[in-house]
Amino acid sequence: MIQEEATKPADGGEKKKKKRVIVTPPCPPSVSAAYLLIRGALLGVLGVSQDEADVTLMQPTYIKEKKPSAKFSVNLGKKLGCGTIELPEDKEARDAFLQLLEDAVNRLVSEQETTILLCSMSKEEAVNLYGKGVLNQSHKKTKDQDEVKIASIASLIQCVPPSIPFSSPAAGIEKIHIERENYSHSLVKCEKKGKKAEVVIKFVVDEKEGDVQLAEVSSEMIAPDAKLLTKDIRLPEGDTLMEKKQSTKLEEKASVDVKPAAAASASKADEEEMVVNVEEVKGKIDYDKLVDNFGSELISRDLLARLETQTVGKGRVPCLHRFLRRNIFFSHRDLAALLGEVEAGRPIYLYTGRGPSSSSMHLGHLVPFLFTKWLQEAFDCPLVIQMTDDEKFLFKGSYDDVKGDNLMHYAGLTTENARDIIACGFKPEKTFLFSDLDYVGRMYPNIVRIWKAVTTNTIKGIFGFDGSNNIGTIAFPAIQAAPSFSSSFPTVLGGRDDMACLIPCAIDQDPYFRMTRDVAHKLVPKSHKLNGKPALIHSKFFPPLQGAKGKMSSSDSNSAIFLTDTPEIIEEKIKSYAFSGGQETKKLQEELGANLDADVSYQWLRFFLEDDEELEQIGKSYGSGSGDYWSTGAVKKRLIQLLQEIVASHKERRSKITDEEVRKWMQERELSVS
Repeated sequence: MIQEEATKPADGGEKKKKKRVIVTPPCPPSVSAAYLLIRGALLGVLGVSQDEADVTLMQPTYIKEKKPSAKFSVNLGKKLGCGTIELPEDKEARDAFLQLLEDAVNRLVSEQETTILLCSMSKEEAVNLYGKGVLNQSHKKTKDQDEVKIASIASLIQCVPPSIPFSSPAAGIEKIHIERENYSHSLVKCEKKGKKAEVVIKFVVDEKEGDVQLAEVSSEMIAPDAKLLTKDIRLPEGDTLMEKKQSTKLEEKASVDVKPAAAASASKADEEEMVVNVEEVKGKIDYDKLVDNFGSELISRDLLARLETQTVGKGRVPCLHRFLRRNIFFSHRDLAALLGEVEAGRPIYLYTGRGPSSSSMHLGHLVPFLFTKWLQEAFDCPLVIQMTDDEKFLFKGSYDDVKGDNLMHYAGLTTENARDIIACGFKPEKTFLFSDLDYVGRMYPNIVRIWKAVTTNTIKGIFGFDGSNNIGTIAFPAIQAAPSFSSSFPTVLGGRDDMACLIPCAIDQDPYFRMTRDVAHKLVPKSHKLNGKPALIHSKFFPPLQGAKGKMSSSDSNSAIFLTDTPEIIEEKIKSYAFSGGQETKKLQEELGANLDADVSYQWLRFFLEDDEELEQIGKSYGSGSGDYWSTGAVKKRLIQLLQEIVASHKERRSKITDEEVRKWMQERELSVS
């Protein structure tokens, strides 16, 4: 490169121009080889035809950065899904894709056949043999008869840009790194060609000597590889990526449909298929399989000990909640990362909710609120509680030609259910209860962002919606997602936009937040330590009276104990409907004992009896058919006594909560944040 530089003579006369030669460092062979490898591997992993791809010039970043590196982009085709595999849309999937691409490139480097074969031919011949996709933008202005150099690296066919020299006898690649922070892909508009997917990749090379060899060969030695132009996945890493995507699609489905292998002696009811989704829970639940299908994690002993250190160890609660001690809250997402925030002294907040579908809540509804109350005390943190009256109207509401719709009916249920929630004993200075119908305007900016980030196909895949669903149901998941971000509460959480969120919920609600976590990074500042993703802690289902399968339902009054039931009704329901795991006769019961897993009364005691020693005593006695609790009747009697006490105490607290008190809890105000 020649540059002219003005110089002034010593006698003060007119300035003279002096030519100065600036030497641009040549492209390191390792960089040029890596460039060709990544280009080919990208197409081979995604299953893109080279005829559809358009590769740009390589930007030699090694000149300024003084390390073997470069940057380039590839237009893959006329739409984002131009290949066999679509480009990933969220950060986690993107990182997984880049890792597989990097693995593919480095595998090719390490294999013995990774030799760069070179041959020369006319551009016309190259296009006829391999298609126009072998060309780089630098070749497009040349005439058809101009000679080009074709490279084959591990059977990936490329046309070497004339600006890249291959003068060195060795490329010297140890390892290739694709820089995550410099990667991007987007849809770019072309007036003539419509939309095309553009991928930008920057890479750095670790060098060593004599690893990748160059060899001049005849075109006949390379020609058989023309099959690589097809739109197929041509590298095993692409097959891995396809399997992961298919697995993710299965995971994102709201329902898990598994038929457990029943023992020879299992009853027909035991063989009922497990179905778990946001609308329905039925069958015998295999929680291990459910966790595998949903992709969450079981709470380990180490994680539980860490949680105990940050709660009980701080002196705010006397012990771990019985739901944790008994593995009722059993699964999580990013609980370890959430505890990292607590350990670092950064504030967190809790988010849970209730869809008001009846005027009275039942004991199953109480489970997440009892645990959330403990979490609030244990972490001494603020809590937001969403009342999804809009959801219930959208999914269950009705319209009458005379009376109109019943939207306000669900608004009224919000007030009634709020009384039950407040009666659980939350801290008023740290709790904000809100109705979607009242508060949605505050969350609307985040709702719009989520709508923008989530496709209709994703929502259909997760929740099973089809053309018969009203548009509100399709839009609603974003409303349930919005409270996961502290910026949805500019007043309530004091303007903080990077607080980590913990959501306690039953595991059937997980699909809402899998969707949320996929797009969370788009709604938070870079300072958010969890990249915007809410952490979750999942509970098992509170079983209905008729059997330890599925979950309790408000629609069947005989399957549940409601918080308005009288002592007499509680006794009658337990005696009449609580499924027994005991044997048919006293003799068999004394010989075999009860099946504790199937017995509803014992399972309900696991949820509500605080005393571990008493529960263990009941279990040993009933399970062996001996002692004070050898019979179903004795266990039911203890449960009736316990539930009558719980419901009576709750009723007393609830009776003191007026409409004015509810309005105070639902008033937008700044909460105390420790």
